[in-house]
Amino acid sequence: MDTALINILCLILLFLGILGTFLPVLPGLLLSICGLLIYKFGTDADLPMIYIWAFGILTAISAVLSYVIPAKTNRKYGGTRWGSIGSIIGTIVGIFIPIPLGFLIGMFAGVFIGELLHDSKDMNKALQSTKGAFIGFIYGTGFSLVVGVAMFLVVVLDMLDVI
Repeated sequence: MDTALINILCLILLFLGILGTFLPVLPGLLLSICGLLIYKFGTDADLPMIYIWAFGILTAISAVLSYVIPAKTNRKYGGTRWGSIGSIIGTIVGIFIPIPLGFLIGMFAGVFIGELLHDSKDMNKALQSTKGAFIGFIYGTGFSLVVGVAMFLVVVLDMLDVI
């Protein structure tokens, strides 16, 4: 395949990966890392391997943080272990619900239900815990977005021979 076509494919994958950091229908950083790998190994790019390793590690960290940060921030906002467990279970269940943003709705519902199972009389605490999970989701998404944009910029700058 022509190098120009491969470069275009890589940029498309990287761009879709950025979109996927906040659109749940796209696999986010997995698309970005695929674009980066295709660029590195599918062209004659001189991109140093340190970028591949660094972004691979950051992608793995992002995948873990997407589940851990909402559970942890829920605790910071007064949530209990019940809410943290509910967050993880709700996210996993929500992935399989065929509605837009199912994983996100599942996560918030899981936190809320988990807190109500722990203390059915304190709805305010359940709402605060859910707020914490939402803030954690924003942090995790922000981290993924920064990593995705950084990958995109590294590839573009390498294409322009700036790196």
